[in-house]
Amino acid sequence: MQNKGPYNAMITSVGHYIPERVIDNKFFEEYLDTNDEWIRTRTGIQERRRLDKDKPTSYMAVRAIDMLLKNRGIGVEEIDLIIVATVTPDMMYPSTACVIQKDIGAVNAWGFDILAACSGFIFSMTTAIQFIQSGSHKKVIVVGADKMSSITNMEDRNTCLLFGDAAGAILLEPTEDKNFGVIDAIMKIDGEGGKYLYQLGGGSLNPATHDTVDKKMHYVYQDGKTVFKEAVKGMADISFEIMEKNNLKPEQVSYLIPHQANLRIITACAERMGLSMDKVMVNIHKYGNTTSATIPTCLSEYWHDGKVKKGDYLIMSSFGAGYTWGSILVKWAY
Repeated sequence: MQNKGPYNAMITSVGHYIPERVIDNKFFEEYLDTNDEWIRTRTGIQERRRLDKDKPTSYMAVRAIDMLLKNRGIGVEEIDLIIVATVTPDMMYPSTACVIQKDIGAVNAWGFDILAACSGFIFSMTTAIQFIQSGSHKKVIVVGADKMSSITNMEDRNTCLLFGDAAGAILLEPTEDKNFGVIDAIMKIDGEGGKYLYQLGGGSLNPATHDTVDKKMHYVYQDGKTVFKEAVKGMADISFEIMEKNNLKPEQVSYLIPHQANLRIITACAERMGLSMDKVMVNIHKYGNTTSATIPTCLSEYWHDGKVKKGDYLIMSSFGAGYTWGSILVKWAY
């Protein structure tokens, strides 16, 4: 993605929200044919979080944004645009961006939702970058938030072990220094992968009926083996591609920030790039797969721990339903 605008987009603040309720692997041993060791060795997950049933996705997003604004030290009236990456909107419409705009009081902002499953955050960030690079917007929030517990069948061992609830957010602002901020982005889709990871019910093809509910069509479905194989290749290849395209050697990369779907996928991605695991941001063991929230929650946690420094090269990469996948290269600006 070549920047033809007058500015680069840089991340100037981060925030995240993690629900309090912890669901550890022992929870599933009580009613499923599984155990803690099996889950940890195959996924890397030790526990995940669940949001209260009466709280929507926007609840988490608002709190991640509150942290972001506090870290930046600005008022919400300065926000121009809110882009929300989610597959679990509060409702079909209005958009979750509208709900968030009202809840935080962002009177000068407009916004919209983007649905790209586990690639939702990087697709949304790539979209937001265009508004900054053109000079038309000065402060854009991108929030990845998903309440996966709301669309997960707790009787389906193939999916219920994997997902958690969380939200993460970033603030993008312009810089005239083209050496910092977002350096490059590569995004891809392949609709042939749609039959391996999907949610059948709830759209215009299969509107909600007693029959769709009885058939459990409103839950996420995944052909785990096929998706795993494609994710390993897709995420590893595109991460290596963006590094090679920008003439970066492994020792120059400070962190890979991968989508947290499976620790084995993350490890394979790091190996393809020639990176040791101490250069990989990981929180899947604590939160599971939080879909659109995995990358921004990792970034926010590591930044709050003082591990991200000015001049660091960061590579964000993801792979999700669609298929959708992509990678973003950032040089940390502050």
